[in-house]
Amino acid sequence: MRGARLARSAAGAAAVLALAAAGCGGGGGSGTAPGVLSASWGDPQNPLEPSNTNEVQGGKVLDMIFRGLKRYNPRTGAAENMLAERIATSDARTFTVTVKAGWRFSNGEPVTARSFVDAWNYGAGLKNNQKNAYFFGYIEGYDKVHPASGTQSADTLSGLKVTGPRTFTVRLGQKFSSFPDTLGYAAFAPLPRAFFDDHAAWLKRPVGNGPYRIESYTRGSEMSLRKWDGYPGPDKARNKGVDLRVYTDSNTAYTDLLAGNVDLVDDVPATQLRNVKADLGDRYINTPAGIIQTIAFPFYDRRWSKPGMEKVRTGLSMAIDREQITRTLFHRTRTPATDWTSPVLGEAGGFSEGLCGAPCAYHPGEARKLVAEGGGLPGGQVKIAYNADTGSHKEWVDAVCNSINNALRNDKACVGNPVGTFADFRNEIGRHKMQGPFRAGWQMDYPLIQNFLQPLYYTGASSNDGRWSDKRFDRLVDRANAESDRPTAVRLFRQAEEVLRDTMAAIPLWYQNGSAGYAQRLTHVALNPFSVPVYNEIRVG
Repeated sequence: MRGARLARSAAGAAAVLALAAAGCGGGGGSGTAPGVLSASWGDPQNPLEPSNTNEVQGGKVLDMIFRGLKRYNPRTGAAENMLAERIATSDARTFTVTVKAGWRFSNGEPVTARSFVDAWNYGAGLKNNQKNAYFFGYIEGYDKVHPASGTQSADTLSGLKVTGPRTFTVRLGQKFSSFPDTLGYAAFAPLPRAFFDDHAAWLKRPVGNGPYRIESYTRGSEMSLRKWDGYPGPDKARNKGVDLRVYTDSNTAYTDLLAGNVDLVDDVPATQLRNVKADLGDRYINTPAGIIQTIAFPFYDRRWSKPGMEKVRTGLSMAIDREQITRTLFHRTRTPATDWTSPVLGEAGGFSEGLCGAPCAYHPGEARKLVAEGGGLPGGQVKIAYNADTGSHKEWVDAVCNSINNALRNDKACVGNPVGTFADFRNEIGRHKMQGPFRAGWQMDYPLIQNFLQPLYYTGASSNDGRWSDKRFDRLVDRANAESDRPTAVRLFRQAEEVLRDTMAAIPLWYQNGSAGYAQRLTHVALNPFSVPVYNEIRVG
């Protein structure tokens, strides 16, 4: 279902200006309270709401201030019960949920079954215009609450029923055996009555039920989060708080880390990978993550969707020397992609090494042939759009274009098209105004192969930014979701991936590791399988 961050930027962050504005020093120096750590960050695209935040930077905060029915193990990624005492089903279609007793929001309100049902109904409602609404699409009644066209004819999902203070049922429109495993994603978080009673006030300072509470936020500068001493969960914060500082350039963040001005960066820029081990030693983290970088296409633009363009798209894929770029630019912190998922899933979970085959291998001669057979590049040139503030995207887009230009023997065949900030980049994509290919890195929401495929490529899916559509793919995904036997479901998802390959719906580039560096005064620093720091486990001093 949904998708997120989709195109979530796999990292990020940025800037100097923010530090100056905040007057901070970080790194245990001026600007941080005792026991509080400082970390690099980027402003979220939108005000924070669980069902309206689908990018990494906002997601980091939601992971600190909310807990849902499930939580993904920070080491293994396995979906484990958090607020769920029990999720039972006999037919993979109707689920009975029992919420644990004793949980509260940080404003004192109890977390009940109603807290979830109200939040999910709000998230699904068309009139609320939530980016993650699609996540609720499996629940019966979604077509009334969020019709494909026109206005909604119901305010609540008929598939949700509160049956007691701590129990509710969920009736899906079709079987979805893995549905409980999706409930750790932030879109399914509970909401307090305060959210509905004074929405504007809540948005200024969101109230959740996680180990931290938001103390203050100045856009473009800093968000301060502090440990919530009343948190009842088993994963209490081991520090007194986190100051998330806005950076608009990851190199500046890294330089500040070395200078002792910030404690933690979770996006080591490509230009520093050559030196990072010497700079940080054991304080450098490089670990596999559920992230894949791709190039997406604007299929709403006839130039990229007309018959024959699948050859052009495949030709471009074969013009990219992934092995050279990951080796020379990323120092093997990325691995050339050969499917559309991630190795962190494991083979049993759906990762399929080599599924793409020749279309993802570097064959410059075949690339020239296919591009010519497909009618050539639209307008004679491709401009790959990317956000210039985080993720070292300029470096790799330039490298990809250089590879394409060499393969096509045309030094003007490909150029980068930078957009200033991640937020602006996402806004342009959301308006479906892209003039050419664009980067579309994906960080998984939950560790299922379904999450790497359906949110991005299913017709009308929330993160299907290029509006690609293929009925064969949709049917295979539907069949996979309905299948209760996991190996059979995985096989069907792989067949759906083959449709992506045969049409080159998006060009897979590489699987991305999570990378981070931290100051000497921190210990127990780690990245989870989503490449996000496990903030609550970090010790300071």
